Amino acid sequence: MANQKTRNRPVVVLASGVFDLLHLGHVKFLEEAKHAGGENAELIVIIARDNTVERVKGRKPIVPEDQRRALVESLKVVDIAILGLENLDINQVVTKIKPDIIALGYDQEQMLHDVETYLKTHNNHHSNKLPVKIVKIGKFEADALDSSSKIKQKIVEKFSR
Repeated sequence: MANQKTRNRPVVVLASGVFDLLHLGHVKFLEEAKHAGGENAELIVIIARDNTVERVKGRKPIVPEDQRRALVESLKVVDIAILGLENLDINQVVTKIKPDIIALGYDQEQMLHDVETYLKTHNNHHSNKLPVKIVKIGKFEADALDSSSKIKQKIVEKFSR
């Protein structure tokens, strides 16, 4: 990581996700992502579009994209939250945001593969290398309701009696 005094901008950390039914696991992920950038890092979060979630997961999220974006952006740790691109184009995202670090969650294996492939291809074929560091954020076990799926299941169990 470059010394911030020699840079014109803070270290930019990019994180992304669905963030449906915002929970403590999401908050911990975003806190760790920002921490990966060091003191005064800027955390930009891309919120998956409803159509993207439906295409990838086979169902639309419970909370609409504009509300998920507003909720994530309201978190103290987040500097900017934006809606993602419909086509999940890693090239456009990296070119536009110019992150120093891309933080990925424990369950974002496909995104890890896509980002690594893009960076390797770009850096092998272009003279302007992209010095992007990928940081994998682990799973948090502290809370029983640390995923949207667990929250949905708990609701079903509680109200199906």
